[in-house]
Amino acid sequence: MDWVGWFDAPDYGIAREVLQRGIAAVYFIAFLSGMNQFPALLGEHGLLPAPRFLGRYGRLAMPTLFRWRYSDRLLRAVCLTGMAIAVTLVAGLPQLGPPWLPMIAFLALWLLYMSIVNVGQTFYSFGWEILLLEAGFIVAFLGSNQTAPPKTILILLAWLLFRLEFGAGMIKIRGGSEWRDLTALYYHHETQPMPGPLSRQAHLLPKPLHKVEVLGNHFAQLVVPFFLFAPQPLASIAAGIIIFTQLWLVATGNFAWLNWIPIVLAFSAISDPVLHSLVPAIPLDLHPAEQPSAAGASDTPLWWLVIVLAASLLLVVLSYWPVRNLFAHRQLMNASFNRWQLVNTYGAFGTVTKRRIEMVVEGTLTEDPDDGDWREYGFKGKPGDVYRLPRQWAPYHLRLDWLMWFLPLRTVHEEWFYVFLGKLLEADRQVLKLLRHDPFDGDRPRWVRVRSCIYRFSTRAEYRETRQRWIRTPLYEVIPPLSLPPDQ
Repeated sequence: MDWVGWFDAPDYGIAREVLQRGIAAVYFIAFLSGMNQFPALLGEHGLLPAPRFLGRYGRLAMPTLFRWRYSDRLLRAVCLTGMAIAVTLVAGLPQLGPPWLPMIAFLALWLLYMSIVNVGQTFYSFGWEILLLEAGFIVAFLGSNQTAPPKTILILLAWLLFRLEFGAGMIKIRGGSEWRDLTALYYHHETQPMPGPLSRQAHLLPKPLHKVEVLGNHFAQLVVPFFLFAPQPLASIAAGIIIFTQLWLVATGNFAWLNWIPIVLAFSAISDPVLHSLVPAIPLDLHPAEQPSAAGASDTPLWWLVIVLAASLLLVVLSYWPVRNLFAHRQLMNASFNRWQLVNTYGAFGTVTKRRIEMVVEGTLTEDPDDGDWREYGFKGKPGDVYRLPRQWAPYHLRLDWLMWFLPLRTVHEEWFYVFLGKLLEADRQVLKLLRHDPFDGDRPRWVRVRSCIYRFSTRAEYRETRQRWIRTPLYEVIPPLSLPPDQ
């Protein structure tokens, strides 16, 4: 049908490969993270048990398969199912069939992961959760190798990337003065939630370079996104700039999959001819079936055209609320406007923390806490041991470590944190698996306490002298020694 030729984008076959396989790979990591951490954090005997949450708010809950019943076994089944589907998509198997097959696979990932997010409470309250859900829903309509990629879906993926980047830029301009006077990165590499192995080196760069970083960030988030909708090769150049800036963030921090999804989404604006000109080994006719016939007619089935246009119209209508939010005086950050968490608003780090305060959790085996031999629990991602080089964890998400970063910014007296301390007193095996180091090797401590400390990166001279990557200054005891009742 040559009258629907406008619908096809045959020059974006490689983009579709990257988008489908990349988003599926992130889903795999998200389900793996859930299987490894959800039972200890939110399971039947977790810090914030999902069954109790559903019993309290079940009738008002967002869509979830756990609405009627939750069990840790069912949670693991959901995660394993999601991981299995994601693996097939990464391998490109559903894409070999008709266009409805990858659509069903991605919609299944979307629904399965939404079921987890909607009972995840504070441990799943991060912006990249709804970002993954929205990206998975849109990518579902990219079709298979039997049809050309739909233009409307590629535009909507670029629109998602635009909202992600431009929304984050506007949050910063409207946020702390450190973004406007270009001093934000004097602090951010040091005070970000979970530094990576190169964060200290980035922090120690000269301050003029930090100002250049901030200027580059403003340019990449407030100017470049508009060119995603420009003709080629401008759109590809804009996408390349976004990919470069996101890779810098990947190299200097641990933000789960927050940076990896925009890298994948950027390919929605990169055409096959541009990629071929950069890497001649990449073929222009990756999937010959996608190419238009000799007569110029489209091979896209009418039923598929109707499905894709209906989904596109839905997403366009839902765009009204995030557009209004972008220009609102009080811009919301990482918010959904509908129960299906589609076409959301995004943004991060509107203000930058100027100093890093860490909660240090300690325990002792002695009966008298005043004479205690206090030993420190080690976390996998958050700073603790001042000699230890921070690890690269992203795109894997350490949820407990991230929530620990928020404690000094909000309040240490969070319900989940006191339950966590109680689990340490019980030497709960599930919770201890979330930690890097248990100083008591599985034995129950008699007391636990929490102290606050200021952490800062050591200078090069300090590192040469002490080999410490962090300089730690104790502040005060935040939570005094706690113990279990004698009969426990």
